[in-house]
Amino acid sequence: MSGDVSGDADRDGARVRATAAKVVHSVVGDGRSLDTACLRYEADVAPGDRSLLRLLCYGTIRRHFRIRWWLGRLLERPLARRDRVIDALLAVGLFQLTDTRIPDHAAVAASVDAARSLGRGKLAGLVNAVLRRFLREGLAAAPPADDEARFDHPRWLIDAIAADWPEDWQDILRANDERAPMWLRVNPRRCDRAAYLDRLAAAGIEAETLSGLAQAVRLVSPCPVGSLPGFADGDVSVQDGAAQLAAPWLLDSVRGRLLDACAAPGGKSAHLLELGGDDVDLTCIDIDAGRAEAIRDNLARLGLAATVSVGDASKSNGGPTALDGILLDAPCSASGVIRRHPDIKLLRRESDIGELAGLQRRLLDALWPRLKPGGRLLYVTCSVLAAENDATVSAFLERCPDAREIDVLHNNNIRDLMRRKPCGYQILPGTAGMDGFYFACLEKVS
Repeated sequence: MSGDVSGDADRDGARVRATAAKVVHSVVGDGRSLDTACLRYEADVAPGDRSLLRLLCYGTIRRHFRIRWWLGRLLERPLARRDRVIDALLAVGLFQLTDTRIPDHAAVAASVDAARSLGRGKLAGLVNAVLRRFLREGLAAAPPADDEARFDHPRWLIDAIAADWPEDWQDILRANDERAPMWLRVNPRRCDRAAYLDRLAAAGIEAETLSGLAQAVRLVSPCPVGSLPGFADGDVSVQDGAAQLAAPWLLDSVRGRLLDACAAPGGKSAHLLELGGDDVDLTCIDIDAGRAEAIRDNLARLGLAATVSVGDASKSNGGPTALDGILLDAPCSASGVIRRHPDIKLLRRESDIGELAGLQRRLLDALWPRLKPGGRLLYVTCSVLAAENDATVSAFLERCPDAREIDVLHNNNIRDLMRRKPCGYQILPGTAGMDGFYFACLEKVS
């Protein structure tokens, strides 16, 4: 019987590696997002193996450039296009050997078996030889000479971040390459943070807080949302600490009719409603119908209500007017949340930045006329690039004489966490465990 159990474990191990290779190939070869690829393939493995699958997929993509540098030294020639999934399998194998606690012999054996599971039995010997050569020659200890491999970022993004942050660029790149912690937002309409910390402790979940973030809780170790006390009942949500600054910032001097433009998946919308209560009449807009449905689902779980519409906020026609406040969480490069979405490093292109800045400009120009005199617009991105942040806001202020920046922070407890920019404030990735976010608060003057 023990032999049967061992055989099952071997088959499961091979299946997880083979599935991880499919996911990685889907991202690297086909340009799919990592989240989408994981959701597509995770049903191929047992529920108990899905956390390992995500560890292998996200870790391999996170270390993509370093792993490609190693493979360039281990493979005598590139694999045929029809066999590129084995390229991805080798990448998954190298990640296991360098960044996990999986024993080397187990990682190699499971990867070899995975080649057969993928219908590439003829290449199983190659997988075995490449991974064993990597161990034998100690390539993991050899520092890459290439900056892309050294920092695990594409060259264009290294240059862009270094140009905007000449004193901090290496710290930003290193933070991007770390795994992000899990942050929670306690729903103040249902319980206070101190009480929820007690509930976490009773469940054996260690957590910390950060001064200046009244509803935020950072878990010492991530856990499935199903393990969180009261999650299904709306007592708590998953949201990064920096993202939790947006709602209280806008609500600092604003109540009444609010618009959350580009609102999906609805985390900031929900926070506005949790804090604003009956003093807030909120409309949420997103251009994608599926993502708008995600907003509705989010609000329903939390017992909150808002008007949710599908529409293009960059168009000047349609949508609510005479608004007291607008939250514009603008589409951006997401260069501040790479540690949560490492596929950004592969899927984003240098040419995207100019296109995104153009969209951000159109959004500001279309939304500003809908704001009442005295109303405020909070411009937010999860980018660290000036072209999408202070350059965009500065240009808007120059062409709009009825717009001025409110440069007083709503909460001085966060002053030391933020960098003052020519316009607005930046949180850099990794600061107090938070993602990289930019904020600029604009007021419409008479």
